[in-house]
Amino acid sequence: MGEAFAYKEYLAGLLAGVATVITGHPFDTVKVKLQIHNTEAHGIKYKNGLHCTTRILQTEGVCSFNVFLPYTVLVKHVMSYSVPASSLSVRGEEVKGLYRGASSSFVGMAFESSLLFGVYSQTKQSLQGGLQGDVPRPQVIIPSAAYSGAIISFLLCPSELVKCRMQIQGTDSLVPEFSRYSSPLDCALQTVKNEGVTGIFRGGFTTLLRESIGNAVFFSVYEYVRHYMHLQLKPTLSDRSNLVDMGIGIVTGGVAVFLPLDVAKTIIQTSPDKSSTRNPFLILNSIYRRAGLKGCYTGLGQTIVRAFPANAAAIVTWELAMKMLGINRD
Repeated sequence: MGEAFAYKEYLAGLLAGVATVITGHPFDTVKVKLQIHNTEAHGIKYKNGLHCTTRILQTEGVCSFNVFLPYTVLVKHVMSYSVPASSLSVRGEEVKGLYRGASSSFVGMAFESSLLFGVYSQTKQSLQGGLQGDVPRPQVIIPSAAYSGAIISFLLCPSELVKCRMQIQGTDSLVPEFSRYSSPLDCALQTVKNEGVTGIFRGGFTTLLRESIGNAVFFSVYEYVRHYMHLQLKPTLSDRSNLVDMGIGIVTGGVAVFLPLDVAKTIIQTSPDKSSTRNPFLILNSIYRRAGLKGCYTGLGQTIVRAFPANAAAIVTWELAMKMLGINRD
């Protein structure tokens, strides 16, 4: 694959990022709220992800994101079996609370995903000498994925800081009314004003660790699953390629996040105390002493639930975009 195709790989990655946010942001909002509320010594504790989702739907208003309508209808339909309809004060058909901070996610994830898939593809080609190997090679995949993860962490950190700070506002928030942000842009500007330019990169080291390790695992599983699924299904692949890609994304999705580091990152980025520690291992040790191993994996269920559809959407979109752009990966 020549350098002429490089921009196409970045474009395909950008589209995959948009698909990830559309599919996964509501789950991410619930996960962040669980990580904040269920690891703090005070404030409301959620019983599980469904309880948190119910609280958001009960207390937060209407949004004009019509593209999210199918998800909203599905959530309301599922929840109707366990939550009385009269208790859900959801106006209209769109949900605002679950997509709080989504605009910063769209910007961050679009460019982050573009860089992630693009840098990974280019680095992998460089390490294997431009030749497409028949069998995945871990000595190529792992450094390529870890390097791409480290690169995108510098872009992802500010975006996730803004997203997380917006997400913890609203339902059952511990943030005082007078110090809440009116928009993601207001959050970014206020953070720089109050904490300096370095403030917007709070949690950068933890993000780098999470992305390097997480993507090394993710792409390793992805490449091996893709290889063996294509090998087994080769005779019928032309007719069912999109279904195969979706299956690859679903199988790969469950290993996408190194969760304890994600819990530590959320706490670091949302702490109101500017002098609080930014060492993820000290934070995890504190959580472990207070809440045990379970505390370090707060939001695990929600993360797994999010990972399967979000990563399936990302992989299918990426593979489909690559094919439409004329890039053959086989």
